[in-house]
Amino acid sequence: QVQLVESGGGLVQGGGSLRLSCAASGRTFSTYAMGWFRQAPGKEREFVATVSRSGGTTGYADSVKGRFTISRDNAKNTVYLQMNSLKPEDTAVYYCAARKGVTKITPSEYNYWGQGTQVTVSS
Repeated sequence: QVQLVESGGGLVQGGGSLRLSCAASGRTFSTYAMGWFRQAPGKEREFVATVSRSGGTTGYADSVKGRFTISRDNAKNTVYLQMNSLKPEDTAVYYCAARKGVTKITPSEYNYWGQGTQVTVSS
């Protein structure tokens, strides 16, 4: 069992940067693979990035590869998403998610979700 709280969203101009944080409660954070997903109005929830339990392995959607970086600090029970070179099409609610074990890219594979944080990129 884990509770997740995202922060760091906001309004930014195209080409700008934001860093999202996801703080987890619980004593077993390091046993969870973590992911970031996003959902724009009228669209399906989609995979953005994932990081393994130790932080040693990461994966990204093609649409964000080279622009976004996921990382985690198990001592702080926190996962991050550094977003650079933001585009208007990145506008969405961003969700942090957790699952026991290895990384997955399908939303239905994740057991725990945060409340989401809004990211808006102006053109």
